[in-house]
Amino acid sequence: MASLSRRTAPALAPLAALTLALAGCSAIGGGEAAPTSSGDPARTTVTLVTHDSFGLSDGLIETFEQQTGMTVEIVQPGDAGALVNQLVLTKDAPLGDLVFGIDNTFASRAVEEGVVESFTPDVPAAEDAAQYAVEGSDALTAIDFGDVCLNVDHAWFTEHGVAEPATLDDLTRPEYKDLLVVPSAVTSSPGLAFLLATVGAKGEDGWEAYWQALVANGVKVSEGWSDAYYTDFSGGGGDGPRPVVLSYASSPPFTVPEGGEEPTTGALLDTCFRQVEYAGVLTGAANPEGARQLLTFLLSDEVQADIPTSMYMYPVSSAVDLPEEWARWAPLAQEPFEVAPADVDAHREEWLATWSEIVAG
Repeated sequence: MASLSRRTAPALAPLAALTLALAGCSAIGGGEAAPTSSGDPARTTVTLVTHDSFGLSDGLIETFEQQTGMTVEIVQPGDAGALVNQLVLTKDAPLGDLVFGIDNTFASRAVEEGVVESFTPDVPAAEDAAQYAVEGSDALTAIDFGDVCLNVDHAWFTEHGVAEPATLDDLTRPEYKDLLVVPSAVTSSPGLAFLLATVGAKGEDGWEAYWQALVANGVKVSEGWSDAYYTDFSGGGGDGPRPVVLSYASSPPFTVPEGGEEPTTGALLDTCFRQVEYAGVLTGAANPEGARQLLTFLLSDEVQADIPTSMYMYPVSSAVDLPEEWARWAPLAQEPFEVAPADVDAHREEWLATWSEIVAG
C-alpha cells in the first residue's frame, strides 16, 4: 500500500520564526549557482516558494536545470494554508521568485495584496489552466486540482453491519456518532476546504447549525491531515477507531493492498470541495525571467504527467493520461460544492472564528 503525504501544517508562524525556518530551508540543487556568462547569481538561481507537500519525481528539477542552466532552490516555509499569509508579510522583500501552492481559498487575497504579477505561459496546457483562472486577473496560473472529500473505511462498515454514509447530512445521524474525524479548518488547508464545502452545501445561514450538529454527534477535529488520516482513521494504513475521515478523492487508489485489486477505502463524492493550486511570479522577484521559465516548466507534459503520483493531484493539462488506477478508483465529484472566491475572501476570517467557537464548545 502506498503512503500519502498531504497538506498538513502549523498555523501562520510569526515572522521571526519564519526567518529562522527559511535559514534552514530544504533545497534541491542548492549550493553554489551554476556559472554563466553573466556571472550574476540573481540570474543563475531561481527560488521556488511552496508548501511542505511539494515534490516532483527524481530528475525533473534536474531536467529543468540542465535545460536552462539555472539552479533551482526550493523554500518550503510551511503549509499551503499559511503560504499566502507569509507572502503578504514579506512582499517588500519576497521570499523567492516563483510561488506554487496558493489554492483557490486564498487566491483572491494573493491577487489583491499584489504579491504576484501578471504572466501567461505560452504552452498548450495554459489553455487548460485558463478554465481555473482567478476572475479579473492573470497573475496566477492553475497547475493542478483535486477534490477534498470524506473517505470511508469499507471494512469497518462491513464488519459492524452499518451502511456507509453518503452525504453530509448522514454524518449528523445517530448511527454515525463518534465515527468522523476531520483536520482543523484553522491549521489545515483540507480542513478549510471542508469548512467551505459545508458553507457551499448549507449556505451562509445554515453551515453553523450543521457544524453544531456534527459536534453534537461526536466529530473529532485533529490539528492536521496526517493526524486525522494516520492516527484517528481506521483505514488507509492507520489503525484508529474512526472509519470516516476527511481526505481526497484521489486517496483510495493508495489503499489497494499489495497483491489486491481493490482499495480498502472509498471517497464520498457528494461531500467534496474542489481545490485548485496555482503558481505565480512573485512581485519584486530577483529573477523574474527564471520564475517565468519555471512556471512554464510546471505546465510541461513531463511535469503534468508526474503530478498524480508525486503530489496526488489531477494535472490541469488534458494532454496527459492519468494512471490506470486513478481512472478506476479516483473519479472526481460531478458536482462539488462551491463558494464564490469573493465570498471566501470577504468572510474567511469571520467563518474561521465562528467555526473555532463551535468546535471548542
